[in-house]
Amino acid sequence: MSPTLPLRRLAAAAVACAAGAAGLTAVSATAASAATCYDVDVVFARGSGELPGLGIVGTPLVSGIKSDLPGRSVTSYAVNYAADLAQTSAGPGATDMSNHVKSVAASCPNTSFVLGGYSQGASVTDIAIGIPTLLGTGGTIPTNLSSRVKAVVVYGNPLRLYGQTINTASSLYGPKAKEFCNLGDPVCANGADITAHLTYPYNGTVTQGAQFAADKVKAG
Repeated sequence: MSPTLPLRRLAAAAVACAAGAAGLTAVSATAASAATCYDVDVVFARGSGELPGLGIVGTPLVSGIKSDLPGRSVTSYAVNYAADLAQTSAGPGATDMSNHVKSVAASCPNTSFVLGGYSQGASVTDIAIGIPTLLGTGGTIPTNLSSRVKAVVVYGNPLRLYGQTINTASSLYGPKAKEFCNLGDPVCANGADITAHLTYPYNGTVTQGAQFAADKVKAG
């Protein structure tokens, strides 16, 4: 027998073992990924001009919700959109928000959602839950998933400039929505005090919004 034949067999066996190990690793990774489901997913859209992430309102809101839901696992998702100063990106943001909810809902049947947004991010939320706005159009969350959205919390929502709120504009989401609009805020109250639009993280409304969302989640 050629001395190279056993070596070839050994090499083939090694390749087979490696492939099997890789397969097991892939299965394990898939299983681990599939198991990474949380009780609550907070999906938040930042305001215009903010850097990617949850933003100045979303970051403390998520932290508050986690603190108010001891014993439950809470994760968060920062909506991936431009948040441009020209106010033209709310539609694509809504599509990203709705796609995220649909994807997680399909993979994690027991996960509940809290939706929210600040400034243009509030418009993102409006569009995603099916409320028409003048800031664009985008994908919406299917109505059959509305029961899994336990709360909607928005800050400085431009929708108010047109005489509407989520409560008045949506029969599906209105009863579980909380909106905050500071007096003088030009974005939601037609005021002239830009400072009013920037003080939500500091005036107690983020704490109130987190408690509202947590109570809605607890209520089921």
